[in-house]
Amino acid sequence: MPGLRELVGAVARLLPAIPRRSSRGRAGVGAATSCTALHVRRRLLRARTFVEQVAGLTRRYSQRTERMRSALAEVGLALAGRAGARLADVLGARVSRNTVLRLVEALPEPQPQDPRVVGVDEYAMRKGRVYGTVLIDVETRRPVDLLPHREAGTVAAWLAERPGIEVVCRDRASFFAEGVRIGAPTAVQVADRFHLWRNLGEAVERCVSRHRPCLRATFDEPVPEKAPAPAESGTPWPTGHRFADRTRAEHATVHALLAAGHSRRSIQRQLSMTYRTVQRLADAARPEDLFQGQWQNRKTKLDDFKPYLHERWAEGCTNAWTLWEEIKTHGYTGGYGAVRAYLQPFRASPTAPAARPPSPRTVTSWILTHPDTLPESERLKLKVVLAGCPELDALTGHVRVFGKMLTQLQVDQLAQWIKAVRADDLPSLHTFVNGLERDLAAVTAGLTLPWSSGVVEGHVNRIKMIKRQMYGRAGFDLLRKRVLLA
Repeated sequence: MPGLRELVGAVARLLPAIPRRSSRGRAGVGAATSCTALHVRRRLLRARTFVEQVAGLTRRYSQRTERMRSALAEVGLALAGRAGARLADVLGARVSRNTVLRLVEALPEPQPQDPRVVGVDEYAMRKGRVYGTVLIDVETRRPVDLLPHREAGTVAAWLAERPGIEVVCRDRASFFAEGVRIGAPTAVQVADRFHLWRNLGEAVERCVSRHRPCLRATFDEPVPEKAPAPAESGTPWPTGHRFADRTRAEHATVHALLAAGHSRRSIQRQLSMTYRTVQRLADAARPEDLFQGQWQNRKTKLDDFKPYLHERWAEGCTNAWTLWEEIKTHGYTGGYGAVRAYLQPFRASPTAPAARPPSPRTVTSWILTHPDTLPESERLKLKVVLAGCPELDALTGHVRVFGKMLTQLQVDQLAQWIKAVRADDLPSLHTFVNGLERDLAAVTAGLTLPWSSGVVEGHVNRIKMIKRQMYGRAGFDLLRKRVLLA
């Protein structure tokens, strides 16, 4: 078969040297540094030619060498189909995305060693609907296996086949705890400290939500403005002029917000003003300081009817539309807007905007943050909240003690902490304590041993990235190959 012989000879010149066989049938030490020809046997049977294949070089019905197949498979493991096909095209090996994925699927099954310390967690094939299980060798930080389900029976069956497992790191999921108890009864279960803190944070948020009225009572303290007298102020600047009244209103609002403790930048955002305007209003002691000369003693259409409006207002008629209709019968030719603007200061002035109470999630983040790293402004707000609610003050103390136990691995204080929590009226925290007591052995191991599920969480994020690379082609078999071999 001359064509195949020429092809093999050309490929052999590109590959590294192939050792020659010695007379004893072993590869000689002084093997040649180049190969110019490769001889294979060929048989003819009933008009068919059978050619001997070279292990590691050729394959039946193959369109590419083994070296090229392995290179494209590595590209597929790293980049999946579309991106892998684009990179292969740049490198001069044009293939389709489906070919790249087929080469990945054709790779042999991985055979990792049985781990001694394994981490287990769930990953989402379809978030909210289909979940699987990922198992990681915590010591080597390499993935061991992927399971298509997260049921206790699936995990138990996998663990039962590997009796050498001594430690299992997991989160607080009940099905993982049950699977480990059935499949590896002699293994030590370690509850991850991050998940313990996360579960505590959820309990704290529920507790803070129960005391939401305390937050409102603490921060809902409006500062009333001084109500203007329903008479002429005596100032030479017109009271009924719309620009003058608007300036007075803006000046009063800005100074009320400043008195409530808001910064000028905050007032700028709330009132949708420019910072220059807010600064000009804040620096002026009186609104009259902001008026310009063309407003002074300017006569308006409403001046002749103001005494009538004052008289009717004193009689109890406070409807601007009714008063406008009345003065029109007396000869007023202006619009309703000018009358409404002139009567607006006569009404009871609204209270200044009160400070918005923080949300339960915000207060929860303040409680869960270490006091030394909490900003000064948030520390003061938390102090105000705790001063107005003794239950939240007690909750904060329990959280900080538990955080110290987690960071310093003080398992000897756990029983005393549980007893102190049960002595307070904190139902949400009592639920968290009940869960700790049900899983006390794993929690104790988590506060004693140095193992954790941190490396498992990193591989879960890696699985998410691999799924996004493959889009709709991320079937379980293909996903498992990429996770275990890449």
